[in-house]
Amino acid sequence: MGTLLIFLIVLSLLVFVHELGHFLMAKRMGMKVEEFGFGFPPRIWGIKRGETTYSVNAIPLGGFVKIKGESGEHSHDEDSFASKKAWQRFLVLIAGVAMNIFLAVALFSVGYMIGLPSVIDDSLPSSARVMDEKIVVMQVLENSPAQAAGIVSGDEIVSVGGIAFTRDEEARAYFAQHAGEGVEVVVKGEDETLRTLTLTSTYLPEAKTTGVGIGFLSTGLVAYPFFQAIGQGISTTYQFTFEILKAFGSLIRDLVVTQQVSMDLSGPVGIAVMTGKVAAMGLIYLLQFTAVLSINLAIINVLPFPALDGGRILFLLIEKIRGRAVNQKIEVVVHNLGFMLLMVLVVLVTYKDFVTFGDQIWGAIKSMVSI
Repeated sequence: MGTLLIFLIVLSLLVFVHELGHFLMAKRMGMKVEEFGFGFPPRIWGIKRGETTYSVNAIPLGGFVKIKGESGEHSHDEDSFASKKAWQRFLVLIAGVAMNIFLAVALFSVGYMIGLPSVIDDSLPSSARVMDEKIVVMQVLENSPAQAAGIVSGDEIVSVGGIAFTRDEEARAYFAQHAGEGVEVVVKGEDETLRTLTLTSTYLPEAKTTGVGIGFLSTGLVAYPFFQAIGQGISTTYQFTFEILKAFGSLIRDLVVTQQVSMDLSGPVGIAVMTGKVAAMGLIYLLQFTAVLSINLAIINVLPFPALDGGRILFLLIEKIRGRAVNQKIEVVVHNLGFMLLMVLVVLVTYKDFVTFGDQIWGAIKSMVSI
């Protein structure tokens, strides 16, 4: 129950901020906003203030802003979306994406004021404050001594040879000197259970070198002074945006070239499960996860696909190239088809989520029933 509630709160925040961007920009451009709704109909509650109805709807998995003339009607009314210049309509369409990026910057900035999980290395400025420093396993090679011992990514290395190292380079040097005769390693898993293992280096064909087959880094919570935290928030948002764009590019390339998906995709169910796991790690991790989700939402919405903001922007671009708007009936049909395709994709990904996370979902349902 707690996982579902946290997921709905996170989703509500992301959707509210996105739709708020459309709402504020439409008002700024002199357009009439007929309704600002959270969730999808049927409507549960609504109140009219000025020319806008503010509503709460029954299905809490989205939201919408209904702008006068957004489907091409009322094109002769001054307060209509359809009557405005292309650049004004573009600003309204892109405002939701911009607000999600701004939310990510704000969340990362607040996170860096408190202390955000980061890699610890010599590049950190002297003003950075490091807390809860530890060594975390990032990669485990297949058919390696580490894999045979049961070490997995995410495990914390508590000690190596009886020494509690906090810096990865020191632990790495110790492995290099002593792993040939066997090194006793204490690791801590997600369940906080300590395990004592002995690792002995061997030849690793995949890496073409001798070792125990683990890659690890020093991590910790890093905090900065106020203005530096904002700068770090902007920088981190840029880095995540760039990496997510690269991932989407690889996904599209693989679909076109090999007709296969080379990465895992998660729908609402999978994201809800991940939200629960992250929330269990602590508020600061949930803050970071929400910021990354906000960037994902921004990028997905700006893709030039019908029914998304990017699809509507594409029609604006076509309008500018042609010198006249695309027939509204054609555009509406294209967006409706795009929406149906998106719903089919959501159903397919949700089915995959149930297959992947079935045991966890069933456990959560049983715990809810027993309350």
